[in-house]
Amino acid sequence: MSTAAAPFITDAASLQALGASPAPFGPQEAEAKAEAAAALIDLARLDPAGTGAATLLWRNDHSEAWLNCWWEPRDTGYHDHDGSCVGVHVLRGRASNESLVVGREQLLRHFGPGESFSFPGHGIHRMDHEPGAITIHVYSPRIQSIGHYEIEDGELRRWPGSPDQPSEPSPALLAVVTQAHGASS
Repeated sequence: MSTAAAPFITDAASLQALGASPAPFGPQEAEAKAEAAAALIDLARLDPAGTGAATLLWRNDHSEAWLNCWWEPRDTGYHDHDGSCVGVHVLRGRASNESLVVGREQLLRHFGPGESFSFPGHGIHRMDHEPGAITIHVYSPRIQSIGHYEIEDGELRRWPGSPDQPSEPSPALLAVVTQAHGASS
Protein backbone atom coordinates (compact mmCIF):
# COMPACT_ATOMS: atom_id res chain seq x y z
CA MET A 1 0.00 0.00 0.00
CA SER A 2 1.15 3.52 -0.72
CA THR A 3 -0.40 6.84 0.26
CA ALA A 4 -2.20 9.47 -1.79
CA ALA A 5 0.46 12.23 -1.94
CA ALA A 6 0.79 11.31 -5.57
CA PRO A 7 1.40 13.27 -8.80
CA PHE A 8 -1.46 11.49 -10.61
CA ILE A 9 -4.13 13.14 -8.42
CA THR A 10 -5.35 16.27 -10.22
CA ASP A 11 -7.25 17.84 -7.30
CA ALA A 12 -6.49 16.44 -3.84
CA ALA A 13 -8.98 18.72 -2.05
CA SER A 14 -11.86 17.60 -4.29
CA LEU A 15 -10.83 14.00 -3.83
CA GLN A 16 -10.94 14.34 -0.03
CA ALA A 17 -14.31 16.14 -0.26
CA LEU A 18 -15.78 13.14 -2.12
CA GLY A 19 -15.27 11.02 0.97
CA ALA A 20 -16.68 13.55 3.41
CA SER A 21 -20.02 12.40 4.82
CA PRO A 22 -21.82 12.42 8.16
CA ALA A 23 -22.81 8.78 7.64
CA PRO A 24 -21.72 5.71 5.65
CA PHE A 25 -22.64 5.44 1.95
CA GLY A 26 -24.90 2.79 0.48
CA PRO A 27 -23.63 0.60 -2.40
CA GLN A 28 -24.94 2.86 -5.20
CA GLU A 29 -23.53 6.00 -3.58
CA ALA A 30 -20.14 4.26 -3.17
CA GLU A 31 -20.30 3.41 -6.88
CA ALA A 32 -21.04 7.06 -7.77
CA LYS A 33 -18.16 8.23 -5.54
CA ALA A 34 -15.77 5.80 -7.31
CA GLU A 35 -16.84 7.17 -10.69
CA ALA A 36 -16.42 10.77 -9.50
CA ALA A 37 -12.97 9.99 -8.06
CA ALA A 38 -11.91 8.60 -11.45
CA ALA A 39 -12.28 12.08 -12.94
CA LEU A 40 -9.56 13.28 -10.52
CA ILE A 41 -6.91 10.78 -11.66
CA ASP A 42 -4.45 11.60 -14.46
CA LEU A 43 -3.80 8.17 -15.99
CA ALA A 44 -0.83 9.49 -17.99
CA ARG A 45 1.04 10.17 -14.73
CA LEU A 46 0.74 6.64 -13.34
CA ASP A 47 3.96 4.65 -13.14
CA PRO A 48 3.51 1.10 -14.47
CA ALA A 49 6.33 -0.37 -12.39
CA GLY A 50 6.41 -3.79 -10.76
CA THR A 51 3.36 -6.00 -10.52
CA GLY A 52 1.09 -3.14 -9.47
CA ALA A 53 -0.02 -1.33 -6.36
CA ALA A 54 -2.96 -0.20 -4.30
CA THR A 55 -2.88 3.49 -3.34
CA LEU A 56 -5.06 4.84 -0.55
CA LEU A 57 -6.90 7.91 -1.88
CA TRP A 58 -8.80 8.79 1.30
CA ARG A 59 -9.84 7.25 4.60
CA ASN A 60 -12.17 8.75 7.19
CA ASP A 61 -14.71 7.48 9.73
CA HIS A 62 -17.32 6.58 7.08
CA SER A 63 -15.44 5.56 3.93
CA GLU A 64 -12.17 4.89 2.20
CA ALA A 65 -11.08 4.79 -1.42
CA TRP A 66 -8.29 2.94 -3.20
CA LEU A 67 -6.74 3.30 -6.64
CA ASN A 68 -5.71 -0.19 -7.78
CA CYS A 69 -3.22 -0.47 -10.63
CA TRP A 70 -2.41 -4.04 -11.60
CA TRP A 71 0.24 -4.32 -14.30
CA GLU A 72 0.18 -8.11 -14.07
CA PRO A 73 -2.92 -10.33 -13.68
CA ARG A 74 -4.44 -10.03 -10.19
CA ASP A 75 -6.97 -12.41 -8.63
CA THR A 76 -8.18 -11.25 -5.22
CA GLY A 77 -9.51 -14.65 -4.22
CA TYR A 78 -12.88 -14.97 -2.51
CA HIS A 79 -13.20 -12.45 0.29
CA ASP A 80 -15.64 -10.27 2.21
CA HIS A 81 -15.33 -6.70 3.43
CA ASP A 82 -16.60 -7.39 6.95
CA GLY A 83 -19.81 -5.39 6.41
CA SER A 84 -18.47 -2.63 4.15
CA CYS A 85 -20.14 -2.20 0.77
CA VAL A 86 -17.98 -1.33 -2.24
CA GLY A 87 -18.42 0.74 -5.37
CA VAL A 88 -15.95 0.06 -8.19
CA HIS A 89 -15.15 2.07 -11.32
CA VAL A 90 -12.87 0.78 -14.09
CA LEU A 91 -10.58 3.43 -15.55
CA ARG A 92 -8.50 1.22 -17.85
CA GLY A 93 -8.38 -2.44 -18.83
CA ARG A 94 -10.85 -5.09 -17.74
CA ALA A 95 -11.91 -6.46 -14.38
CA SER A 96 -14.37 -9.18 -13.45
CA ASN A 97 -16.47 -9.54 -10.32
CA GLU A 98 -17.76 -12.94 -9.23
CA SER A 99 -20.13 -13.47 -6.33
CA LEU A 100 -19.76 -16.70 -4.40
CA VAL A 101 -23.02 -18.53 -5.08
CA VAL A 102 -24.14 -22.03 -4.16
CA GLY A 103 -26.99 -23.97 -5.76
CA ARG A 104 -27.66 -21.52 -8.59
CA GLU A 105 -26.05 -20.12 -11.73
CA GLN A 106 -22.60 -18.58 -11.37
CA LEU A 107 -22.70 -14.78 -11.10
CA LEU A 108 -19.66 -13.53 -13.04
CA ARG A 109 -19.72 -10.04 -14.54
CA HIS A 110 -17.07 -8.33 -16.70
CA PHE A 111 -16.40 -4.59 -16.73
CA GLY A 112 -14.35 -2.36 -19.02
CA PRO A 113 -13.22 1.26 -19.06
CA GLY A 114 -15.93 3.67 -17.93
CA GLU A 115 -18.08 0.96 -16.33
CA SER A 116 -18.99 0.77 -12.64
CA PHE A 117 -20.71 -1.60 -10.23
CA SER A 118 -21.39 -1.98 -6.53
CA PHE A 119 -21.43 -4.91 -4.14
CA PRO A 120 -23.23 -5.19 -0.76
CA GLY A 121 -21.37 -5.33 2.54
CA HIS A 122 -22.69 -8.79 3.37
CA GLY A 123 -21.45 -10.50 0.19
CA ILE A 124 -18.52 -12.77 -0.60
CA HIS A 125 -16.86 -12.19 -3.96
CA ARG A 126 -13.63 -12.19 -5.91
CA MET A 127 -12.18 -9.76 -8.42
CA ASP A 128 -10.04 -10.78 -11.37
CA HIS A 129 -8.01 -7.99 -12.98
CA GLU A 130 -6.47 -8.38 -16.42
CA PRO A 131 -2.92 -7.02 -16.88
CA GLY A 132 -3.02 -3.22 -16.97
CA ALA A 133 -6.36 -2.92 -15.17
CA ILE A 134 -6.84 0.29 -13.21
CA THR A 135 -9.82 0.54 -10.86
CA ILE A 136 -11.07 2.73 -8.03
CA HIS A 137 -12.77 1.03 -5.08
CA VAL A 138 -14.80 3.03 -2.54
CA TYR A 139 -15.73 1.17 0.65
CA SER A 140 -18.27 2.30 3.21
CA PRO A 141 -18.07 2.17 6.10
CA ARG A 142 -14.29 2.01 5.96
CA ILE A 143 -12.96 -1.53 6.04
CA GLN A 144 -12.10 -2.89 9.48
CA SER A 145 -10.90 -6.25 8.17
CA ILE A 146 -11.08 -8.46 5.11
CA GLY A 147 -12.26 -12.06 5.41
CA HIS A 148 -10.31 -14.42 3.14
CA TYR A 149 -11.95 -17.71 2.08
CA GLU A 150 -10.35 -20.98 1.03
CA ILE A 151 -10.98 -24.72 1.15
CA GLU A 152 -8.79 -26.52 3.68
CA ASP A 153 -9.18 -30.22 4.45
CA GLY A 154 -12.47 -30.18 2.52
CA GLU A 155 -13.99 -27.38 4.63
CA LEU A 156 -14.66 -23.76 3.74
CA ARG A 157 -12.55 -21.59 6.05
CA ARG A 158 -12.45 -17.85 6.68
CA TRP A 159 -9.35 -16.03 7.88
CA PRO A 160 -9.45 -12.38 8.92
CA GLY A 161 -6.95 -10.11 7.25
CA SER A 162 -5.73 -6.54 7.48
CA PRO A 163 -7.69 -3.96 5.47
CA ASP A 164 -4.38 -2.54 4.23
CA GLN A 165 -3.11 -5.74 2.63
CA PRO A 166 -4.27 -7.07 -0.76
CA SER A 167 -6.23 -10.30 -0.48
CA GLU A 168 -4.72 -13.54 -1.73
CA PRO A 169 -6.11 -15.87 -4.41
CA SER A 170 -8.14 -18.86 -3.21
CA PRO A 171 -7.27 -21.51 -5.83
CA ALA A 172 -8.88 -24.52 -4.12
CA LEU A 173 -12.20 -22.70 -3.59
CA LEU A 174 -12.12 -21.36 -7.16
CA ALA A 175 -11.57 -24.90 -8.48
CA VAL A 176 -14.53 -26.23 -6.46
CA VAL A 177 -16.80 -23.38 -7.61
CA THR A 178 -15.70 -23.76 -11.24
CA GLN A 179 -16.26 -27.53 -11.13
CA ALA A 180 -19.68 -27.16 -9.47
CA HIS A 181 -20.84 -24.65 -12.06
CA GLY A 182 -19.37 -26.70 -14.90
CA ALA A 183 -21.24 -29.80 -13.68
CA SER A 184 -24.55 -27.91 -13.49
CA SER A 185 -24.31 -26.49 -17.03
